[in-house]
Amino acid sequence: MHAVLLTGFGGPEKLEYREDVPDPQAGPGEVRLRVGAAALNNTDIWTREGAYGSSDDPSATTGWRRESLRFPRIQGADVAGLIDQVGPGVPESRIGERVLVDPMIYDGGERELVVNDYLGSERDGGFAEFVTVPAGNAHAVDTPLSDAELATFPTAYTTAMRMLNRAKVQSGETVLVTGASGGVGSALIQLATVRGAQVVAVASAAKHDRAREMGAVAVVDRAGTDLVADVQEALQGRPLDVAADVVAGPSFSAQLDLLRPLGRYVVAGAMAGPIVQTDLRTVYLKQLQLIGSSFGSHEDFAQMLAHITAGELRPLLAKTFPLRDLREAQRHFKEKNFFGKIVVTPAGPAEQEP
Repeated sequence: MHAVLLTGFGGPEKLEYREDVPDPQAGPGEVRLRVGAAALNNTDIWTREGAYGSSDDPSATTGWRRESLRFPRIQGADVAGLIDQVGPGVPESRIGERVLVDPMIYDGGERELVVNDYLGSERDGGFAEFVTVPAGNAHAVDTPLSDAELATFPTAYTTAMRMLNRAKVQSGETVLVTGASGGVGSALIQLATVRGAQVVAVASAAKHDRAREMGAVAVVDRAGTDLVADVQEALQGRPLDVAADVVAGPSFSAQLDLLRPLGRYVVAGAMAGPIVQTDLRTVYLKQLQLIGSSFGSHEDFAQMLAHITAGELRPLLAKTFPLRDLREAQRHFKEKNFFGKIVVTPAGPAEQEP
C-alpha cells in the first residue's frame, strides 16, 4: 500500500512516502479500513519533533507519553473510511460499513485513558491506504458529510469535549477560548455554544469573523498588548467562569487574573510555551481550579459523535492534500494561516474549501 512512514524524531525529512508498505491485516477483534481521509493535528508535529520533554528535562526528545517511539511509524489519528476486512470475532456484516475512528485505544476508565495508546503514535495510523483498529473504535456514521469533513472531528473535538466536561461548563456560563482558530479552539467554540455557554475567543484579527460565525459572542485580538483589558472590555461586565486554554505561555497568568472567584482554568496545550509563571496567591485567594486535560475518553467521543449525527457541528475543512504531499501539508499546518483543519487523502489533488 501507499503510506508515509515516520522514520525517527526530527524534521520533515523524517517523513518518507512509500508505495511498497505491506498491507496491514485485521487481527482478533479488529477491523481494517480503506482510508478515505485523515486529518493533521498538532500531535503529529510534536511527535515527529519529539517535543514533549520529560518531567525532569523539558527539552528531552520524547513522544506524548514522554517516552520513545518505535520507528518506523505511520502517523495519522483522525480517520474516516470504509471497513473492508474484519478479524476473528468481528461479524462479517461490518464489511462495507462507513466509519469514523475513535483514536484513543484503551480499556477501562479514566485512569487507563491517561496512559492509553493513541492511533498514529503507539500503533500505526491513517496516513496510509489502510489502517487496522479495534472494532469498538470504529463507529458507524450516517451523515451526508464527506470523509474529509468527518476526519476534521475526532482528536480536536474529543479534546475540546473533554476540556468542557472536566471543567463542568454549564449553560449560561462564559468561557474564554484561546487559540480559537485552531482545531481544538474552533471545536471549543462550537461545543461550548451548543451547550448554551457564551464564548469570548482569542484569535488573530484576520480570523475574527470566522470565530463569530462559529458562535463566539466576542473576539479579542491575540496580538493585543493587554489581554486582561481587552477581555474585560469584551465581557462587558459579565464574569468569566472558565478559561479553556490551548496556548499557555505568557498569557497564562493573565487568564487566571481574569477568572471570577471559584473560576476554572482548563488546559490541553501549550503552543506559546509550556513553562509558565504566575502568582500562586491568585490561585488560592480566588480559590481557582487548575485542570489538566488531554485527548478525550470513549464517552467524550460518543457525545461528540451524537452532535455530528444531529447536524449540530460544522466541519471546518480548511484544505486537503494528497497523501504523498504530507510534508507540504505539515509545512502549511505549521504556518497557521488557516481556520479549522487540514486533511490528507490517499489520492487526489489538493483542493481549497470554497
